[in-house]
Amino acid sequence: MVKIRYFETKRITNDKKIYTYDAFVSYENNDRSFVHGQLLRKLENDTGLKLCIHQRDFLPGHDIAENITSAIHDSRKIVVIMSQNYLDSYWCMFEYNMARVESIYSRNKENILFLVFLQQMSPRSLPLLVLELVQSQSYIEYPNDEYGDTVFWEKMKDVLA
Repeated sequence: MVKIRYFETKRITNDKKIYTYDAFVSYENNDRSFVHGQLLRKLENDTGLKLCIHQRDFLPGHDIAENITSAIHDSRKIVVIMSQNYLDSYWCMFEYNMARVESIYSRNKENILFLVFLQQMSPRSLPLLVLELVQSQSYIEYPNDEYGDTVFWEKMKDVLA
């Protein structure tokens, strides 16, 4: 079973920027097996999308915060792989907050953030800024069945295409 909530915003913008990446994937290191084992294969290899992931695409020798803000600014969408590990990580929450700032100030409140919940999480465990996005915008829960898996990846492709 896949749970999806996605409000597509159709905005006419003057933003004709060509982005380096289709999406920046924000995730906590403990969740890298999902990102490297499934997400990259399904979205980059199978569909040709270009994703930015920190372990591969960040520039060595540059400040972490600078790498993060550049990756967000150079990506059309931001995919957050949400888990308790993510919420507990300073740098992950920094990425989340920088993506929110980019969305609000640089992209005229365009919906660029998309949350993927790897596990069921109680709304009580979510910080208010995350809960606000869940209640008002877009997210998807990673399924635990084969049919849901197919639907999940189709929805991911739709969001990023």
